[in-house]
Amino acid sequence: MMMGASSLYCANTRLPTSSLYLQFSHNTTKLSPKPSFLIKTCPFHSCKSNKTHTKGITISYDPCRSLVIKASSSPPMASSTEAETKPFSVLFVCLGNICRSPAAEGVFTDIVKKRSLDTKFKIDSAGTINYHEGNPADPRMRAASKKRGIEITSISRPIRPSDFRDFDIILAMDRQNREDILEAFNRWKFRETLPEDAHKKVKLMCSFCKKHDESEVPDPYYGGPQGFEKVLDLLEDACESLLDSVLEENGDILKS
Repeated sequence: MMMGASSLYCANTRLPTSSLYLQFSHNTTKLSPKPSFLIKTCPFHSCKSNKTHTKGITISYDPCRSLVIKASSSPPMASSTEAETKPFSVLFVCLGNICRSPAAEGVFTDIVKKRSLDTKFKIDSAGTINYHEGNPADPRMRAASKKRGIEITSISRPIRPSDFRDFDIILAMDRQNREDILEAFNRWKFRETLPEDAHKKVKLMCSFCKKHDESEVPDPYYGGPQGFEKVLDLLEDACESLLDSVLEENGDILKS
């Protein structure tokens, strides 16, 4: 929708362990050695001591001493998969989340998949108002994108406080969207636990364009088919550059 459409909505609809140690006397507790025990000769006595390990618990039996069951207080080492770098998260935002931002989500997802990086990114889109919440993207935008081999499957939702925690970068389609996002952040930060510098995550989409001089992605809602094509041209330019920039500044994405 173009900015003129925003007048249809009221102002208040804009959203922009400690170690466990148990000891038993060998006089009252008797263990029968098992084949799985590691048999070691006691250096101080003419007897043998038995020891076994299971899931962080060590059981030792020395006939000259006592049975000791000890659980380690150290947590198990994280597996290599658990230690992997979390996906880099990108959120695209426009007014109603039915034209520009879902198209940006679709374009960026397509580019990421073509570079075989889809497991390295979390991609989503949202709107600064909730008027279209629950609706699919505008059919004209979906049709224009499909002609370029890009599928748009997102469902409209408004931006929410958790987005400032969950996403590494937030891309606004125009300056008004950016102002609304920052205004929402300034309201929410007093009642939500949000990063103090979260406002620095908000960037203009066209700031990543290299082939086009536009500073904003225009709203095509009230225009003709050419308006949707123009939006896609800008988004393809910006999204290619955005991905290059993210990879350059976050080398661990490719290493993980």
